[in-house]
Amino acid sequence: MSDPAVRFAVSDAIGILTLNRPDNRNGMTPELLDSFEAASRQARAAELRCLVVTGSGSCFSSGADFKSTLQRDGDHRTPSERSYAMYEPFLSLLDIAVPVIGALNGHAVGGGFGLALICDLRIGARDAKYGANFVRLGLAPGMAISYLLPRLVGVARANELLLTGRLIDGSEAERLGILNRAVAAGEVLGEALALARTIADNAPLAVRATKRAIQRGLGLAVRDAARLEACAQAETVATGDAREGIAALLAKRPPTFTGS
Repeated sequence: MSDPAVRFAVSDAIGILTLNRPDNRNGMTPELLDSFEAASRQARAAELRCLVVTGSGSCFSSGADFKSTLQRDGDHRTPSERSYAMYEPFLSLLDIAVPVIGALNGHAVGGGFGLALICDLRIGARDAKYGANFVRLGLAPGMAISYLLPRLVGVARANELLLTGRLIDGSEAERLGILNRAVAAGEVLGEALALARTIADNAPLAVRATKRAIQRGLGLAVRDAARLEACAQAETVATGDAREGIAALLAKRPPTFTGS
């Protein structure tokens, strides 16, 4: 196909990465994973203030396509290394410095659910299904789902979802804290782009520093996290954007941030 399996575009400093195999429910095939890796590389190199990840069609991603061979012929690495390499294209979103918003236009199941959890924020379709059904397939979860989900919903709720393999709808996903907002399917991308615009209008250096502090702070003791924040705050207070933000506050006008 000439149309890429994953599209990447930029509009006004907001990147949009779109899984583009709706006929296959945007499932994980070698073609899609290779294309995702290339699009993620483009996103990391672009001058972005926010990135939105979505799917085409009625499904965000159904996860692994068991009709295709994800672990490639001639790959002599260990089974665990091959398994990790299969997820690495999606995990590359962790290396993007700007906030990543998942615009979950439809079902996000298995590996597709893992991709959603990697995003920093999630807007999802209210009537879609979400979850990690690995145990129902005789598999343990992958893509750091067992790490990410307890940090969103707590250990007890994560245990229930992962050990039963139960899928939930968007309304329950919102109540549990998996989705920031559940909306009608046709409103998902618009809501995600509006949220991206709100973030992009803030001081970009401060936004990046805040995301970095949140990511690193999850594994720290509270005083160590406070010291990490102090370092980030000391860096940002010396920027032009900080001067502009304070001046705008005092002048009662909207700030204009330049990333300097």
